[in-house]
Amino acid sequence: MTGLIQCLGTWAIGTWEAVTRILAIVGASCALAARPSSWPLTTRDVFARQVYFTAIEAVRSVSIIAVFVGISVVVQAQVWLTKVGQSALLGPLLVAVVVRELGPLLTNFVVIGRSGTAVTAELATMRLNREDRVLDAQGIDPVVYLVMPRVLGMMISVLSLTVVFIMVSFVSGYLFGMLIGATDQSPIGFAQTIMRNASLTDVFNVLAKTLIPGALTGAICCNEGMSVEGAATEVPQVAGRAVLRSVFALFTTSFVISLVSYL
Repeated sequence: MTGLIQCLGTWAIGTWEAVTRILAIVGASCALAARPSSWPLTTRDVFARQVYFTAIEAVRSVSIIAVFVGISVVVQAQVWLTKVGQSALLGPLLVAVVVRELGPLLTNFVVIGRSGTAVTAELATMRLNREDRVLDAQGIDPVVYLVMPRVLGMMISVLSLTVVFIMVSFVSGYLFGMLIGATDQSPIGFAQTIMRNASLTDVFNVLAKTLIPGALTGAICCNEGMSVEGAATEVPQVAGRAVLRSVFALFTTSFVISLVSYL
């Protein structure tokens, strides 16, 4: 029993330290971002490249997934609600499923799998090559140059891609529904159905489920990448660990935010 309690205590302390470290990275990144002195040309360049890689280059992947979601979810909702005579529930259902849940969740998955591993591997390689020490020796804060632009880039990218996902899902679902005769609404009527059932709570939900998990993903990946000590074999290990911890953080924050939204 004593050994079990000791193991639980060690796990709890380690988990608490890891959580506080990640939150400290997020807080420091946001605080540094508010200072104009933290945005020299080099940092702006890193931030722009991070947004380009994470958001712009991922638009195609996110759009493809959104098309399939639109065809499967939006069309199914149109077909079955019309059959049971509950067409009035189309707007609330699509807002609840696509806007509140699937959009942020699937977009975060794409960013974690595509960009999270890349950020972790990049920083781990820089750590192995002692590039962080070179930056420090030159008077450049590694947090400002390496961590802050990547955390902020993740946040903005997830939000932007989620908006793209939601719009593509609705457009593709409506067009395919018209093609198979599942809906007789005009495009304006369909858009009004969605807009009438979207509230400030849904806006808060989207912002919270994109910015918070995006920031946590960026912080987790940066922390794991910078934790490499000296062996190249650690790179795939920290990359896998970063993905698992980012997914766990995503589900945890999504659950809490959904609970707050619905209550």
